[in-house]
Amino acid sequence: MKLEGQMEAASRWLREASGILVTAGAGMGVDSGLPDFRGPAGFWGAYPALKAERLSFQDIANGHLFLRRPELAWGFYGHRLNLYRRVIPHTGFGILRRWAGAKEHGAFVFTSNVDGHFQKAGFPEQRVLECHGTIHRFQCARPCSDDVWPADDFHPEVDEERCLLMSPLPRCPRCGGVARPNILMFDDDAWADMRVRRRRMRLEAWLLMVERLVIVEIGAGRAIPTVRNMSEQGSAHVIRINTEDYSIDPKKGVGLLGSARDMLTMLDEMLTPSR
Repeated sequence: MKLEGQMEAASRWLREASGILVTAGAGMGVDSGLPDFRGPAGFWGAYPALKAERLSFQDIANGHLFLRRPELAWGFYGHRLNLYRRVIPHTGFGILRRWAGAKEHGAFVFTSNVDGHFQKAGFPEQRVLECHGTIHRFQCARPCSDDVWPADDFHPEVDEERCLLMSPLPRCPRCGGVARPNILMFDDDAWADMRVRRRRMRLEAWLLMVERLVIVEIGAGRAIPTVRNMSEQGSAHVIRINTEDYSIDPKKGVGLLGSARDMLTMLDEMLTPSR
């Protein structure tokens, strides 16, 4: 199917839908100015201090590092936290919100992103499932309990050249040990996932209510296919938006080659041609 036919099919599904499931990976944030690490070169380009130590993303995104080298671990995650707080979500988020507002059952978000930008863009907290957790909540690094708490009071000062936290380490209020982001990391047997489990039950209940579901998948890759698996597990039509690997079985949906903001804008213009 050519692009015009794919766009027409996608816009028809969106018009007919009574609810929208948004499934999003790292590519959703690129148009907002967030880096999308593709291989060691991209990661080390963003964090040259870690290249000097030959530390990969898998090495730094590791819960055990908060126990062995917490200042280094928080140098990386403190920089990420500051970045996510500073960056403004792109206009594609607003388009999705407007579409959701016109549907009987609104929208639910399933995302592997930990940046909190769907909530920042106005999506209701209870309608966002962050399957890998969020950087905006903390847990004990040991952990001493399953407690999770907001990161609002932590304002990290980071030496970006050395990727080191210069301000005091955040602490667990229960045991006084080092705190870490409530994010699923590599080789992670300490992640407190109860919040995600509860949100997943809420999503499953919502899906049972939606008679005419359409799935809008944005910027999800194959390396860690959690988001793609979620998109394809049911029988609903999938609109896959990706700048690289956008192919999909025609029986499941359509694939659109392009960025999140550009493709959402094009679809929005087809849905509302008079605007």
